[in-house]
Amino acid sequence: QVQLVESGGGLVQAGGSLRLSCVASGRTFSDYVMGWFLKAPGKEREFVAAINWSGDNTRYADSVKGRFTISRDNAKNTVYLQMNSLKPEDTAVYYCAAGWVLSMPVSAYKYWGQGTQVTVSS
Repeated sequence: QVQLVESGGGLVQAGGSLRLSCVASGRTFSDYVMGWFLKAPGKEREFVAAINWSGDNTRYADSVKGRFTISRDNAKNTVYLQMNSLKPEDTAVYYCAAGWVLSMPVSAYKYWGQGTQVTVSS
């Protein structure tokens, strides 16, 4: 079992930046691929970014490439999502998730945090 707790969300103006953090507890953090997903109102949860156990392989949704960066610190059991050049359409609840395969589908991730709200004003 892995428990995940996100933080760092908030209200920011378009063009601004936020850094989300997700702290894991329970089983060995470095065993897991970590991902970030978002859920906007009225839409399905969708993939944002993922990172492998060592941090040397990442994947991004096309919509965030060049703007968002995922990273991890296994010594701190933490995964980060640095979000730059934010747009109003980035507004959503952001979730971190843990799984075993570096992939995009929601179904590939077993453990989920409770989410943190990101609101980007125009």
